[in-house]
Amino acid sequence: MRIAMNTVGHIATVVAAAAFAAGCGTGATPPAGATVVTSPSPFDHEAVRTDLDAAVETAGLPDGRTESGYSKTNGANAIDASARAKTAKDRKRIALAVRMAPCVVSWSSGVEEQAESRDQLESLLASVATRGWKESEPSKEVPAGENGTYFMATYQKRGWTLSARHTRVGSAERAAVTVTEDTCFARLTDEELALFEGE
Repeated sequence: MRIAMNTVGHIATVVAAAAFAAGCGTGATPPAGATVVTSPSPFDHEAVRTDLDAAVETAGLPDGRTESGYSKTNGANAIDASARAKTAKDRKRIALAVRMAPCVVSWSSGVEEQAESRDQLESLLASVATRGWKESEPSKEVPAGENGTYFMATYQKRGWTLSARHTRVGSAERAAVTVTEDTCFARLTDEELALFEGE
């Protein structure tokens, strides 16, 4: 595995600091001018949700639309969706989405903001960019049918991938953001991935 030089330098600093602490006994302080290294706080599910909530607020969007997991598989929604599932494959897909909920944070525009949803999404993306999310591939917009468009953008930060999309069909518009943990989804089998992809 190739490791970036700045990562190697950081590891060396941490090891040196640990060795110093171990050899100096309780209550010892580092010499003047020494750099004290602290571990970064974990960027876990709760931190991602906090990050997205803050980005939504900074962008001036209505709050209360950020959710843990997929919106259709939370609480009563999951029970209702499972009850309405027509096939065994649908039920498996819902069960998998429920299981993967701790690896997902989502946001979507509401029906009442349909006419403004693309502007809302652009504001949210500008906001997450100021919070350290980096665009991992160029955003693109493609035609969707005769009178629609589909916009998509992808950002990454500390092992999480943010997928933003906007769909317009005629006068109807909808914007949504789904943030997923990379290592969590990397453990899915081909069969499970196929369920998510609707195959």
